[in-house]
Amino acid sequence: MKRTIYITAFTVLGILLQFLAHALVERWYIIKLVKDYETYGLGLSWDQWFLVHHIAAVVLFIAGAAFGFWQGRFWWPRLYDESGVKRWKRK
Repeated sequence: MKRTIYITAFTVLGILLQFLAHALVERWYIIKLVKDYETYGLGLSWDQWFLVHHIAAVVLFIAGAAFGFWQGRFWWPRLYDESGVKRWKRK
């Protein structure tokens, strides 16, 4: 049960971190778009930029959840499993 909660918490952490990264990158690029749309618009309309946003949001959400899950599975045996503790103490 502890392992499931630990991995779930890491997955939620991965999702939260991707939301933060997504917000920072999006805010930075939207400021550039508003200031000089011809240069940073890449020939896309605002409707196409909304589509790019939605696709990127889904991809980042999946990537954040997968990264958090992977990190939870990676760190669980190293911190809480007896064989993992012995392995770390030897190094």
